[in-house]
Amino acid sequence: MVRNNQLFIGACLSFLAALLHISCILGGPDWYLFFGAGERMAQLASEGDSYPTIVTLVIAAILSGWGLYALSGAGVIFKLPLLKTCLIIITAVYLIRGIAGLIGPFITDDPVVHQNSITFWIVSSIICCIFGGFYLSGTIKLLRQKP
Repeated sequence: MVRNNQLFIGACLSFLAALLHISCILGGPDWYLFFGAGERMAQLASEGDSYPTIVTLVIAAILSGWGLYALSGAGVIFKLPLLKTCLIIITAVYLIRGIAGLIGPFITDDPVVHQNSITFWIVSSIICCIFGGFYLSGTIKLLRQKP
């Protein structure tokens, strides 16, 4: 398999996002606030509640798994099961989250959405769209390869 640079970059971005999530656990409440997790998560972290840690670890694990699938699609590691299907799903999740985050805060009054700032939604959504773009171009390249 020819190395797929777009998926390699996507993998690096996913691993970076996972590391940033882990840094929130290590950095504590101020880091949760800085990275936009919201006042509630920061407050729970300051109280020593395990909820922010568990949620953040789950997100970091998912992002790491996505990074492994991108490395597999990039031809850097062995082929993982359901590779093409998983890459399509991962790409869709990144792009849907990105697009929804650019639209949602402006069309809803839901307090769950508005616990985070508009700046958080715009910045994180653009990041998701960029990640999704690398996954999309890399996945298309992978799907077009001759077996």
